Amino acid sequence: MLEALPMVFVLTGLALYAVLGGADFGAGFWQLAAPHDADGERVREHAHRAMGPVWEANHVWLVFVLTVLWTAYPVAFGSIASTLAIPLSLALLGIIFRGAAYALRSGARTPRESARIDTIFSLSSIIVPFALGTVIGAIATDRVPVGNAAGDLWSSWLNATSIFIGILAVATSAYLAAVYLAADAAHDGEQLLERQFRARALGSGVVTGALALAGIFVGDAENHEQFHSLLSGRALSAVIVSGLAGITTLVLVYRRRHEPARYVAGLAVAAIIAGWALSRWPTILPGLTVDEAAAGHDTLVCVIVAVLVGAVLLFPSLALLFRLTLAGRFRAPEPAVTESKPTKPGPTHIRLLARLAVACLIAGFGLLTVAEAAWAHALGVVSLLSFVVFAFGAIVVPALDKQAATP
Repeated sequence: MLEALPMVFVLTGLALYAVLGGADFGAGFWQLAAPHDADGERVREHAHRAMGPVWEANHVWLVFVLTVLWTAYPVAFGSIASTLAIPLSLALLGIIFRGAAYALRSGARTPRESARIDTIFSLSSIIVPFALGTVIGAIATDRVPVGNAAGDLWSSWLNATSIFIGILAVATSAYLAAVYLAADAAHDGEQLLERQFRARALGSGVVTGALALAGIFVGDAENHEQFHSLLSGRALSAVIVSGLAGITTLVLVYRRRHEPARYVAGLAVAAIIAGWALSRWPTILPGLTVDEAAAGHDTLVCVIVAVLVGAVLLFPSLALLFRLTLAGRFRAPEPAVTESKPTKPGPTHIRLLARLAVACLIAGFGLLTVAEAAWAHALGVVSLLSFVVFAFGAIVVPALDKQAATP
């Protein structure tokens, strides 16, 4: 139980980064594809405006994934980081150049400078998902053996399957971005931009779906067990969910139901991550399972406690950020509120939630560190998860109500 839980955290963080960070990278793709005219400039400005409040926050999931994997599964992390040092370094450089370009864009003095910065930003936004996709491809095709730089530094990620997954990652990012940006344009009343990104969402959705289907044949041609296992057993359910969610997203976008399309598109991408994980579980690398790769008991307990305690700070902050972003508070002032204020939870309820949170934290930490039985560890994990829920309610609900009451 303890050995597997940090890996669940890693996969959850990876799915969130693919859904949220992927959409940011996709926005850079559409900026590069936009024409150099007035319409293209509107597209680029809309993408920058939509990404502005959240692009940096979304990278917290990549940091989270790397930190937990490094701490909880050091052998696996060392093997992956050493064999795949080149694509990981390319992704890191792309993130750095992308962030620098975004920061420098506001200081551009001439249209030519602005165009150069936008080009660097867009190219970086394509390089990062491609490089990370090749990393996933290398792991999925068992080209990363256990050991320090035990695999080939080039062929491990420069092969047909890995390159194909890198291309699929870029296409998926563009698809997510088009869906999200169409929803933002519809919220802002930008009908022209809404039509443009609606067309992009429909086109990229069809292309991404076709690439995903083609991936089955690419994997079959190279005779990788990973792709055969995707179409059988428990992984097949996740693949089916992803396919249905992708089709539903296209229908919703076609009918201009952009807000639900945003969430269903995210589900389609997250289900692919789940399917990949289920098809390999419990194997991380060839000959190395989750239990074998896990760090010691005390380290795992510290990781689990740190993640769950950190979630109390992270999730309320991100919930508030995304609520403000989706409500358009960073794009235009809200109209005056004339309706009655929502009923706030009373201080008694808040104090009760806080006390329950503290009690669950103490119980969870004690059961994980003192007890040795498996049932006690399971109960400790449940207690810590309950701590996150109760603390979330005690912190974020009053904050959101206060923000909603602010004109």
